[in-house]
Amino acid sequence: MRAAGAGAARPAPAGSTNLLVICKEPLPGRVKTRLTPPFSPAEAARLAEAALGDTLRTVDELPAARRAVVLDGAPGPWLPPGIEVVAQSAGGLDERLAAAFGACTGPTLLIGMDTPQITAADLAPVLSPAAWDGCDAWFGPAEDGGFWALGLANPDPELLRGVPMSVPETGAVQRRRLVDAGLTVRDLPRLRDVDTAADAVAVAALAPYGRFAAELARLTGTAVR
Repeated sequence: MRAAGAGAARPAPAGSTNLLVICKEPLPGRVKTRLTPPFSPAEAARLAEAALGDTLRTVDELPAARRAVVLDGAPGPWLPPGIEVVAQSAGGLDERLAAAFGACTGPTLLIGMDTPQITAADLAPVLSPAAWDGCDAWFGPAEDGGFWALGLANPDPELLRGVPMSVPETGAVQRRRLVDAGLTVRDLPRLRDVDTAADAVAVAALAPYGRFAAELARLTGTAVR
């Protein structure tokens, strides 16, 4: 089966890829619950907002046909001007991801809010003019077994529906789904998500000058090194 990627293996002009960030409104008790403890729900929400801010700052600087947050909740002051807001659909995470892709036309890259260390260099391969030349999908594996980025030349929701989410094999199952569909897949760098306090310290060290690292330093009283 190659319907999802048929005709995708050709160069695309710079800025022709849709760039989506799937995220939750950073409210206490709704985000980063695995950071509690040692952080309070309010502190975890502040870290989530900082992570989202760093992610959106990078997104705002990248060439894209369209920039949007696929949001569970309401937008707030953390949202930069010019970034579209799309409400998340109902259902499990696989259904919400599928719906986000299904609403797009043309090459689309979706990333999460849990990797504030991402840089323009991390995403440059999938946003370059030759990104889709001989390529149907881009896959960004996460160290915990999930994935932090997924790009599809021709978005097909069925490539995501039914993939088990938030389990150690999520990334492997999702990537295998792409390969089994006959798609040519290229990989992005493996990154670490922020789920636990240990993750927060490690990720902040990778991006010591970002909002996330600054917020972590304020909460812990320890400068990130």
